[in-house]
Amino acid sequence: MSETILDIVGACKFFGGLKAVNDVSFTVARGEILGIAGPNGSGKSTLFNLITGVPFGATSGEIRFKGERIDRWPAHRISRAGLVRTFQKDAEFPALSARETLLVSATYNGGFSRTEAEARIEEAFRFVDFGQQRRSMPSRELSVYEKKQLMIASALISRPALLMLDEPASGLTKPEIKHLDDLLVAVNKTGVTVLLIEHVLSLLLSVSQRLIVLNQGRVLAAGDPREVVKNPQVVEAYLGGRG
Repeated sequence: MSETILDIVGACKFFGGLKAVNDVSFTVARGEILGIAGPNGSGKSTLFNLITGVPFGATSGEIRFKGERIDRWPAHRISRAGLVRTFQKDAEFPALSARETLLVSATYNGGFSRTEAEARIEEAFRFVDFGQQRRSMPSRELSVYEKKQLMIASALISRPALLMLDEPASGLTKPEIKHLDDLLVAVNKTGVTVLLIEHVLSLLLSVSQRLIVLNQGRVLAAGDPREVVKNPQVVEAYLGGRG
């Protein structure tokens, strides 16, 4: 049996009477890619927030990472332990170059020395295949896909054990989604566990070993991705009733 790297038990997040995440439980095996799908407002990004503590933690429930309970840890401690996330909105600094953006991540978020930071930046750029000539450009001048590459490179600088990606394919063309598919598989092959929120179903089906579908803050279905998407409840909730 595969070792569990992340264990979510009865996670809840309530905003007054709104139950954004309501008694969600699942595990993530070390080394797998687990996809998370669901309609807008189903609680996917809120779940990521609870796991990472950014910008808030859970109302109740337990979250364990590598066997340790982390749901009361500060966000920086969670990140330093090897659990790193990206966000739906690109988080680059528009006036900074791509290299300077990664330097900020390495220096302030990673806490590395300048020498170590430079080495990790070069490693991350090479891994995501970020063009040499684009690295000195202001981040605001990068293409949508290049900003996605930069976002993933920034997350990889700390060499995480678990990488959580929130809709990385948003705004990409089909060829770019294929490049992203290859990149996620390559990340996973290095031993990094991946937790992936995505609306692009083709990407989820291509890279995920398992798929969880959330609806109204609860787990609606979980299991083999190609079986889950055939679930009539999933078709109704996630695909809006389309066959």
